[in-house]
Amino acid sequence: MSYLTEDKLVIFGSAGAIGSNMVQAALTMGLTPNIAMVDPYDKGNEGAAEEIYHCAFPGANVTWTANAGEGLRGARYLISSGGAPRKEGMTREDLLKGNAEIAAQLGRDIKEHAPELKFGVIIFNPADITGLVTLVHSGLAPSKISTLAALDSTRLQTALAQHFNVRQDEVTGCRTYGGHGEMMAVFASTAKVSGRPLTELIGTDELPDETWESIKQHVRQGGKRIIQLRGRSSFQSPSHQSLVMVKSVIEGGGYPWPAGAYVDDADAGFTKLMMAMETTLDRDGVTWAMPAGTESEIAELRASAEHLSKLRDEVVEMGVLPPLDAWTDVNPNF
Repeated sequence: MSYLTEDKLVIFGSAGAIGSNMVQAALTMGLTPNIAMVDPYDKGNEGAAEEIYHCAFPGANVTWTANAGEGLRGARYLISSGGAPRKEGMTREDLLKGNAEIAAQLGRDIKEHAPELKFGVIIFNPADITGLVTLVHSGLAPSKISTLAALDSTRLQTALAQHFNVRQDEVTGCRTYGGHGEMMAVFASTAKVSGRPLTELIGTDELPDETWESIKQHVRQGGKRIIQLRGRSSFQSPSHQSLVMVKSVIEGGGYPWPAGAYVDDADAGFTKLMMAMETTLDRDGVTWAMPAGTESEIAELRASAEHLSKLRDEVVEMGVLPPLDAWTDVNPNF
């Protein structure tokens, strides 16, 4: 079996459904044979590793540990689902303090044990904040840390395909930006259904205004619906999309969905945030560009960014992040 790279990939939260699924999928996709599974739940992590061994992937070199430093040593790629999961009745923001502290320690561990990391994806909620906290404490360049944001866009694609009863890939250009939560900005102007602009369908008998509003709300609560249906948070979709992000960086490009990126651009009106933007993933990591949209869509994006700014400031008040003007003291790459 051939692999895209021999570089080490470390997966945090590997005893859980997301992480263990991710290890298997990474090997199935042929990303790398060298994978470190890191989880404080030793027994569960060993069990997940045993399952991977029983798959008998040719050439695989899979290790498991509860020690973050051991797992990170020599790693070039990282995916972390290693925070507390969201349960029914919780919002992503309910996880803020505990998971922000986990992200801060992850960042410090990266700085100490994996300063040569090429790319990391943070997927535990609230991902816009945990990704930002990880980045600040990691000492890495902003292009080296991203967050999973694609699921909001793929949920929009899914909802539209179901409404119009067409194959999912017949719905193109689905884009959501800003925060991964109730305040995300859902863009209509970029999308097409079987080649027809979505904006020409909204407000017609095919897609009445109230139905479009319902679809947008459905997208914003897509994760909540999975919890209601399955009794647990999503694991297959975040596992898959985060691995495709890493694959795009290894191969040098081609990721089709928005990703989370560090944005600090006074001219654009965004200051020291991690959020979903129009992005490119290549061997240099993640870079972002300002999305194209209508005036009202850009206003939604700015409102989402303002919400993220408030969450970030809460984390600063907690002492998990330093004051904004002191970030370069922790990470000279800012």
